[in-house]
Amino acid sequence: MLLDKKKKILIAPLNWGLGHATRCVPIIAAQLSAGHEVIIAADGGPLSLLQQKFPTCTFITLKGVKIQYSKWMIFSMAFQVPRFLFSIYREHQALKKIISEHKIDQVISDNRYGLWNKKIESIFITHQINIQSPILEKLLFRINCYFISKYNECWVPDYEGSPNLSGDLSHPKNEYYKTNFPKNLKYIGPLSRFFGLEKIPSEKIYEAIGIVSGPEPQRSEFLEKLKHDFSKLKGKTLIIAGKPDIENQQQIENITIVNHLRDDEFVKALFSAQKIICRSGYSTIMDLHVLGLSAEFIATPGQTEQEYLAKRMAEK
Repeated sequence: MLLDKKKKILIAPLNWGLGHATRCVPIIAAQLSAGHEVIIAADGGPLSLLQQKFPTCTFITLKGVKIQYSKWMIFSMAFQVPRFLFSIYREHQALKKIISEHKIDQVISDNRYGLWNKKIESIFITHQINIQSPILEKLLFRINCYFISKYNECWVPDYEGSPNLSGDLSHPKNEYYKTNFPKNLKYIGPLSRFFGLEKIPSEKIYEAIGIVSGPEPQRSEFLEKLKHDFSKLKGKTLIIAGKPDIENQQQIENITIVNHLRDDEFVKALFSAQKIICRSGYSTIMDLHVLGLSAEFIATPGQTEQEYLAKRMAEK
């Protein structure tokens, strides 16, 4: 949604890995192209990445809740519910202050549940309407819909019909879900920072490329697994470590490790790989879809959304 008059727009991605920030890139670019003033609220890696991408924007450090993933995710999340709810309250209060100080006209929140306000237009971005869970799935669905209903619109970065990328995550899987799905949904198509970049088939330089993403400690564990597996390969390999706030490059025998690549360099590297190995995060899936590339997806242990997507991509 682009506003008719020049407005001040707050855009705030969730800080669980870089995916929420990278998929906000085309939204930020579109709002700037329309002449609006964009203020970006983030922290950690997402803040660093967006500062590099949009250096002329105003930035606000807005901390989010740190969620710890484990193999027993349902029980882990249950213990973290009070902290999560408090973070929603804290974000909601912080937004009031931001609106007052910066005269915000609209807020676009990528999976940050507390960033809505009745005084301005509030938009929520998510690809998870139906949170995957082996227990209490319908209860989680209703709670999720309750928070989504606080916003004027909910933008889903996927195709409305079939085929689509997110499957049951953002499409009703039966009549119950169809009846109770949020009424403010708007399917806007996949989002990717790689839109518009030239996709040039190149020489296969790397036997494999690994893309590291997600929250700690799983991010570092995945990095170590890739280093171990790539050390057994004969050809050149590349690992993109997903740390835009740290400029560093490391060479370990046949493995080159870089913390971050510019978008054009990233695309060139992907097209020069015989095989891509990455987490099954939804933003990564959208990026590869836009580029027309496939990958070997490895879900973050205990993250039910990624487990579902990894299985779905394998079936496709």
